[in-house]
Amino acid sequence: MTGSATGFMGAVQHDPEKPDQRSRPAWGAVISLALGTFGLVTAEFLPASVLTPLAHDLGITEGAAGQTMTATAIAAAISAPSMAIITKRLDRRIVLCAMMLLQILSNLLAEVAWSLPVFLAARVVLGIALGGFWSISASLAMRLVPNHLLPRAMSIILTGVSVAVVCAPPIGAYVGDIWGWRAPFMITAVINAITLLVQLVTMPTLPPVEMAGCRSLLDVAKKPTIKVALLVIVLVASGHFASFTYIRAFLEKVPALNIEMISLLLLVSGIGGFFGNLAGAFLAPHSLKAVAALPSLLMAIAAISLLMLGPSAWAWAIAIVIWSFAFGAVPVGLQTWTVLRAVPEQAESAGVLMTSTFQVAIAAGAIFGGLLVKNAGVTSVLAYSAGATFLAALTVFLLGPKRANLIS
Repeated sequence: MTGSATGFMGAVQHDPEKPDQRSRPAWGAVISLALGTFGLVTAEFLPASVLTPLAHDLGITEGAAGQTMTATAIAAAISAPSMAIITKRLDRRIVLCAMMLLQILSNLLAEVAWSLPVFLAARVVLGIALGGFWSISASLAMRLVPNHLLPRAMSIILTGVSVAVVCAPPIGAYVGDIWGWRAPFMITAVINAITLLVQLVTMPTLPPVEMAGCRSLLDVAKKPTIKVALLVIVLVASGHFASFTYIRAFLEKVPALNIEMISLLLLVSGIGGFFGNLAGAFLAPHSLKAVAALPSLLMAIAAISLLMLGPSAWAWAIAIVIWSFAFGAVPVGLQTWTVLRAVPEQAESAGVLMTSTFQVAIAAGAIFGGLLVKNAGVTSVLAYSAGATFLAALTVFLLGPKRANLIS
């Protein structure tokens, strides 16, 4: 799952009376978390960057290759609540390092994978690490720095997400074309190893605190506002990833771009997503309904435009950048609404539910997108994306946050 540092940091409350409140910031540990988010997001979406050569080498269809992202998402959806409950008695430093070891194992296994089942196993391991990491990450910054430095700490940690979104797709596609699709996974494994070393050196002991339990998760899930928010997450995330998973196939077949142009476009679209993240963070305090609805509406417009544009490379480039910009703002609105507005007194449980739902939506989008690609061609996925994201925007406008803004 991706998110906005500033969208989150503006509303998190830190209890100054907690015994683990630090008088001095552990900036090294904060940086290690940023490296962790970078490695996770990079590894999660690498298959989309190397989809075509990966499918060719393993002797499978592009649709089947796209389902490797589904395996990661399903594993993460199960892992997020499970890890929050199973590891509640463990030192968070131990849990964090264990998740990094799983990331390293996953990327090494992907690099040597000789068949689809082996590659799927690697992606499942990554999903376990991803769900476990995100289930505890929201609370770690609050224990690493004093309250007045929390905004800066969250900004640093989630910069890893933004940098990965910008760099991973184009670099993965470019490196995969030069050295083979396995090379990006090995590079990511090296990054994970460096991150683990930094965490071992910088991360202090973090004794367990009260974590989300089954009853808390069920209570939060029953709240009407949470039900609406989770529905929006399913629609917008599945709509996005149904198409994102096959973006390289789109660009190769419709505007017929070469690998250099695809890498450049992915880089530009990543930059667009980064600025969309910043725009969403700026808008969230002023109008939560707008920041939760407008990005989905923009994505729907971009998807419809792609259906109507034909093979024009420039038109596709502009539409994809707009789409990326819009999706960059999505986590800001959804995170602020779900975790911080709907049930602020149970934010941790809401965060676990959001993570699981987001991963389920990724899986659903990849599965449905794969079926559409196989049976109706790559452009058919855009029709689903347009419909799903439009319904998400409509749901927010009709049933979304009642108050216009967060400033009171």
